[in-house]
Amino acid sequence: MHRRETLKQPGDHALADVAAQPTPVQSVYGWHNDDRLFVNRRYQRKLVWTLEEKQKLVESILKKYPIPAILVAERDDDPNRYEIIDGLQRLNAIISFIEGSFPTVDGKYFDVSKFPTAQARREGNLFEPLSQDDVIGAREVGVLLDYSLAISIMRKASEREIDDVFDRINSYGHRLSDQERRQAGIQNEFSELVRTIACTVRGDESEASLPLAKMPSISIDLPMTKHGYLVRAEEVFWVDQGILRSTHLRDSMDEQCIADIAACIVTGSMIERSKAELDNIYESGTERSNSVLDALKVYGAEKLMDEIKFCIQQIEEVCNTGSPEKLRNIIFERRNTNAFPAVFSVIFVAFHEMIIAEKKKISDYPALKRQLVNLTNRIETSRRATSPEERRTNVNTIKGIIGPHFLNQDQSAEIYSNHASVDIDSAIRRSSTELSYYELKQGLVALGEKREFNEGLVDRIIQTICAIANNGPARAGKILIGVSDNQADADRALALDKISPRKVGDKFVVGVDREARILGKSLEDYIGIIRHRIGNSTLSDHLKTAVLSSIDYNSYYGLGIIIITVPPQTEQSLLDDTVFWRDGDNTKAAESMKQATDIARRF
Repeated sequence: MHRRETLKQPGDHALADVAAQPTPVQSVYGWHNDDRLFVNRRYQRKLVWTLEEKQKLVESILKKYPIPAILVAERDDDPNRYEIIDGLQRLNAIISFIEGSFPTVDGKYFDVSKFPTAQARREGNLFEPLSQDDVIGAREVGVLLDYSLAISIMRKASEREIDDVFDRINSYGHRLSDQERRQAGIQNEFSELVRTIACTVRGDESEASLPLAKMPSISIDLPMTKHGYLVRAEEVFWVDQGILRSTHLRDSMDEQCIADIAACIVTGSMIERSKAELDNIYESGTERSNSVLDALKVYGAEKLMDEIKFCIQQIEEVCNTGSPEKLRNIIFERRNTNAFPAVFSVIFVAFHEMIIAEKKKISDYPALKRQLVNLTNRIETSRRATSPEERRTNVNTIKGIIGPHFLNQDQSAEIYSNHASVDIDSAIRRSSTELSYYELKQGLVALGEKREFNEGLVDRIIQTICAIANNGPARAGKILIGVSDNQADADRALALDKISPRKVGDKFVVGVDREARILGKSLEDYIGIIRHRIGNSTLSDHLKTAVLSSIDYNSYYGLGIIIITVPPQTEQSLLDDTVFWRDGDNTKAAESMKQATDIARRF
């Protein structure tokens, strides 16, 4: 019998019910199998537990010890699906143990063959255990699957109630970092700006709500943990440039750095670099919070996001010019492994003011890089450098150092509404989880002995444009040309075209610049081939017009990528009077009138 209580909150009219529902592990795994467990990324953090923490939880269950309760909320769109409020790390640990992602403390794995639901998922290639050589016994399998988890379900909870409960739960003790508590504690335009930029730069951008099963694909694998998560910390901008340590990503220190930079830019003045100042900015209703929100409304969140991503790309290009070096190794005289978010913030603001406010463009990347050598010897880095006055002095000093290597040139057309390198990285990573909205092509020239232009591939790209458009009116999709989804093609491109593929997640960027050279064409003419074929196709006019105005090119580390964006459509699209649709990452033609009608109902 379920125990019910009412979640009372001042000012509420419809109150949420909370029902206690003890549930065996095997039933919860069934929820996972049916995609009934969801994570809301507005407030939930990433998967952060260490191997030891996961193993201790499994050990507690096998010993039949009590573990903390799990709290979920019914989703408005489907009461049979649950949004995880508290217990994300525990649920992931249990499910990933069942799926053979890690062993017990004594090195034994879950025996997948003893649990039909998990075995069926394995046979469907939904997971692959690391090992099944040394497994726990049948009795232990039974103990784990029969273990009753203390689960409470919030019914008819409003979004505000869920946010408030999550914030209160994580106010007890210190389970969240300062920045995680800030981001979880308030949902407004500033916190959303910080979250969105952080996700894009890290490469873990995703839908706002996604099944628990997809969390590993947008979580960060630290060098010493090796959980198999798709985002590798050492490849993320912050760690790659030495600005933060990989463990800092787990505590959302990157978001704290972005919040500091964003507040400085939108308010037009350097803020105090302190915990108290950021707490004040994030505390709803304070004068400081309201002033930052008002300034952001005037400045424009989308505008600022484009600017920040572009400036990150420019800093990376400076570091990669000539012999690539970490920013940390450039600006410090003595080699070290120390993080430097405070110094990075003033460097970033200096670049932003030169490029955006003063409308200038870097004229000499190698010379600018030389000017940054041992930069920390020329600016204030002591404790007093946290004051607004000292930070402004540092920004001005840096601008004076790098200024001679800029020229007057407005780059607005390149900055706004185009894809920065971090956008491309994010899209490549998302292609692994949001299969129906993304398509990757290594190029349009065959990798065989005869390097011929593949006409049929262009036809398939046009079919895929139609299919992505028919996903429905909710969101856009993308086709990236110049990205291989397998090692073999990347190796072949390396051997044939003497390029250095760039690995992003489990994909490989090989670029299209090499293909333009092979065909003896300029990049404009190469892109023109694609535009011409789309323009002459029989795609529905509304879709054709939208796509032709949304084709973008990014030089992307000298490799070059073409991004074809398929904007959301309000009606079904056709090609040659045929309805194409996406089945995962496959493009198919509707085979019956009923199938075509079902697709039309999406609109």
